[in-house]
Amino acid sequence: MKTYAGKLVRYPEMGISLDFSKVLATDEADDMKEAVQRAFEEMDKLEGGAIANPDEQRMVGHYWLRHSKLAPTTELRTKIDEPLLALKAFAADVLSGRITAPCGELYSTCLVIGIGGSALGPELVADALPAHGLTMRFLDNTDPDGMYRVLRTLPPERTLVVVISKSGGTPETRNGMVLTQAYFREHGCSFARQAVAVTGTGSKLDKIAQEEDWLLRLPMEDWVGGRTSETSVVGMLPAALQGVDIDSLLKGAADMDAHTRQHDAHDNAAMRLALAWYSLGQGHGSKDMVILPYKDSLVLFSKYLQQLIMESLGKAEDLDGRTVHQGISVYGNKGSTDQHAYVQQLRDGLNNFFVTFIEVRRCEQDAGEVEPGFTAGDYLQGFLRGTRKALAEKGRSSITISIPSVNAYTLGALIALFERTVGFYASLIHINAYHQPGVQAGKLAANAFLKLLARTRSSLESTPATAEQVASRQQTDPEDTYHALVHLAESGHAVWTLGATPAQDTFAAPKTKA
Repeated sequence: MKTYAGKLVRYPEMGISLDFSKVLATDEADDMKEAVQRAFEEMDKLEGGAIANPDEQRMVGHYWLRHSKLAPTTELRTKIDEPLLALKAFAADVLSGRITAPCGELYSTCLVIGIGGSALGPELVADALPAHGLTMRFLDNTDPDGMYRVLRTLPPERTLVVVISKSGGTPETRNGMVLTQAYFREHGCSFARQAVAVTGTGSKLDKIAQEEDWLLRLPMEDWVGGRTSETSVVGMLPAALQGVDIDSLLKGAADMDAHTRQHDAHDNAAMRLALAWYSLGQGHGSKDMVILPYKDSLVLFSKYLQQLIMESLGKAEDLDGRTVHQGISVYGNKGSTDQHAYVQQLRDGLNNFFVTFIEVRRCEQDAGEVEPGFTAGDYLQGFLRGTRKALAEKGRSSITISIPSVNAYTLGALIALFERTVGFYASLIHINAYHQPGVQAGKLAANAFLKLLARTRSSLESTPATAEQVASRQQTDPEDTYHALVHLAESGHAVWTLGATPAQDTFAAPKTKA
């Protein structure tokens, strides 16, 4: 009990605690005083408006979003407060019926079109919190089958569409918008009269929304990164339309910020968490992070944290340009489901991970007993405690974060806790958490493939040819050309004849109908 009490961080007024007593590694707080102090100072500079993303020469201001008075200029405070007031008023008008669908009926559904942070945060909130407003649906990929699976569930005449893209040119979001526009036309609906744009001022999307006279345009500032955008317009507009108490969510985030802003390594939950990550992974992410929330409503939290943590920390170089290949791999689902899935390996297999349990202390619907003296909630708590103990007995480390219930306030607090932990940890390992060069590299490679696809399609002839022959004609890589040809064939734009090996497969232009 003494060890447990000494390794517990509690914020009683928030109802939140973090238990580090099952972290089976050295406590680094005292041994890393200089690094910890530097991390605190760097965080102070970040919140003060320092340039945090040198690639784009921009600040990182997600902490200001829940406490605009912290923003370094009056202009920035206005850019936070005014859109928040506007989205609240808009959502209130939609939910009250002051703004109705063009058909004259109340809106019933909200379709959010985005990718990455522009979808993951809103999806997490939609899944975690009950809808008292519109029913939420999402397009978050460029898979046409997946998109139409969602579109066919909509009542298009009563669906409000929110398109989220900072640049306005993100291909996945643009493709989702184009298919949704076509779907609305097929059903005789006016997309523009039912659409809202959340985008950068002057972006491609902003110009389209202005030209087509969309229902509403809201600004997405360049100092808000996608993975830290949930408390911005990106997350708050969908949440407000869902009927979530967004003031409570923002207060939960602000209260956690206030606690974790303090320069006290022992009582700062975010710093303690960052130091645990450092110690468990030996400062180089040598152990994976398994997120296990024991609550169905938090099943998407691991997916949300995958982007926040892996996109922020997965970097090839440190701040001095040295090759370091940093990062922490994140995966997870939910308890107690995972006790029947991969907990067997966690207990008896490779010890290459640590677990973060998220305990929700209260069950709102746990009145009935499933056997004399015990409810389903009792079993859920038993499985959490039992798994935690079973792992510790095998030398497997875990951290337990406890919240009283899943609501807007506690969800905001969890989001803020991990946002600041990522910032602190990045400072401890001397990398930049606020740029993502690897993501850009993937986009450039995708664009190169699309150009190859167009060239390959135009170079197809009626006479069958192998991928090697087609590649030779257009001076391209044979393997890339082969994949382009297979895609064209499966899409109906080429005739594919299988050979004895892929190298002997042939492709030809399809016959034109007379």
